[in-house]
Amino acid sequence: MPYRRLPNTDLARIRALRSAQDMGEILSSSELGFSFNLLRKLHDFLPHFELAIRNHHQAIAEQSAKSKEYNERQKKARLYVSHFIQVLNFTIAREELKPEVREFYGLKVNSQNIPSLVKDLKLIEWGEKLIEGERLRVGAGGNPIYSPSIALVRVNCDRFKDAYTHQKTLQNNTQRFSEQVAQRRHEADQLILDIWNEVESYYKDKPEDERRDICTRYGLVYVWRKSELERQKQLESVESSTLNLPFSSFE
Repeated sequence: MPYRRLPNTDLARIRALRSAQDMGEILSSSELGFSFNLLRKLHDFLPHFELAIRNHHQAIAEQSAKSKEYNERQKKARLYVSHFIQVLNFTIAREELKPEVREFYGLKVNSQNIPSLVKDLKLIEWGEKLIEGERLRVGAGGNPIYSPSIALVRVNCDRFKDAYTHQKTLQNNTQRFSEQVAQRRHEADQLILDIWNEVESYYKDKPEDERRDICTRYGLVYVWRKSELERQKQLESVESSTLNLPFSSFE
């Protein structure tokens, strides 16, 4: 016998709930295979579950759509921050500035290494250090560094900070909607289980094939076990072979 399989995806859950709801609209309360109380719960729950899923999908789509712009701004900011430090090091190497000026930017005096800019927060942090360091150094009488100028560094770092803040908001929205769907998913599973149990109980006296056909209209899903499916195919093959045997003729 095939066994009943509960939905394991949100799409399958929605399909099962809609099937049960459709039967509730077609049949009268005296003919319906599950209780009016469950039908009322179904009408109340399904729109909220569908809305939660739509919100989650929309949040994912919006986050994905903005990710390209975010990555571009991140790349641009990292480029300007690293290039500014390189130009600073070149200026020191040409002895136009003393190594001690690195202290203005939070860099080690005797190191030409560029700090790690892989993490977003570190990139933002070093952008702010360079902007403040250049302001302090020029304020102390130094000449501005160009190619890139600190103004360009600021513009690209500010753009990245805006994109970072927006992307974090989108990620938080996605997480929040994901949690809402997960919570309602548990409610959906319980509601489907209750409906299916009542439907099968209501039609329990029907012949097996007829009962399974009726229950399927309510959204129930039946699956043959692999061994049973193979045995069924063998039986069908034997029946087909028997039907195709030629009749013997007698004189």
